[in-house]
Amino acid sequence: MKKSISLTGIIVALMIAGLIGWAGSQGGSQTSWGPLFLLCGLIAFTVQWAFFVPAFIYQTEHYFDLTGSLTYITLSLIVIVASGFSEPRTLLIGTLVIIWAGRLGSFLFKRVKTAGQDTRFRSIKPDFLQFLMTWTLQGLWVFITFAAVLAVIFLRQEAAYDIFAMVGAGVWIAGFGFEVLSDRQKTAFRQDENNRGRFISTGVWSWSRHPNYFGEIVLWVGIAIIAFPVLEGWQLATLISPIFVVVLLTKISGVRMLENQGRKRWGEDPDYQAYLARTSVLVPLPPKSNA
Repeated sequence: MKKSISLTGIIVALMIAGLIGWAGSQGGSQTSWGPLFLLCGLIAFTVQWAFFVPAFIYQTEHYFDLTGSLTYITLSLIVIVASGFSEPRTLLIGTLVIIWAGRLGSFLFKRVKTAGQDTRFRSIKPDFLQFLMTWTLQGLWVFITFAAVLAVIFLRQEAAYDIFAMVGAGVWIAGFGFEVLSDRQKTAFRQDENNRGRFISTGVWSWSRHPNYFGEIVLWVGIAIIAFPVLEGWQLATLISPIFVVVLLTKISGVRMLENQGRKRWGEDPDYQAYLARTSVLVPLPPKSNA
């Protein structure tokens, strides 16, 4: 049953990528190998599969998040170089993505090396297809979230900074800042020996059970806003990236997985039950006073 689900997941992921690739390629740059947009999508998946092989052989997830971040940085550099370093909107988006990917990738890599493992992968690693599906989904994550960026540069339309660029950059900064703050607060909490085995419910974590994921969603909304003015026709389909991030983080991994782990670990704890009752799942909101 798990094998059929994993195989289906891989096929569906590739089909979705193909559709987004077709939409984003309309009117874009062409090479002798085909649309440049699609080639970048192929790079996103190929990098994940290349790193999956040693990861499965040595049964390690230590380089999973780092691989995703390096793929973002690689594609960002391709986009910036392809623009000739002259297209303001491309430089802005590419720089923001590099900053985000460099910070998040190094943070997650350091965290998993310190912890020795990522518990999300404990039951996944031994299963070839399930582990492969996870790496394939990361390729899809990279391609879809970066699709609007690719469409912007491969349209070959120069566009100066405008209100969309300024507002989008502001939204990105807000989301990035919130994600960094969330991660730093949780890291500091875990480093305190008095908090061993406990759950965090202070700082921004008192307003949201998953503030880091909220920040992640907001920063990709900012990227979509920056890209929006120069997209046209079917390329507008690439703006699905924030929706995809929401679905992936809330329904497939992220929130859903951590909520299940939390209930298994602290489900009988009255303090944890009270925390669940008073704290918003994702969007930061003042704690409910009657909980």
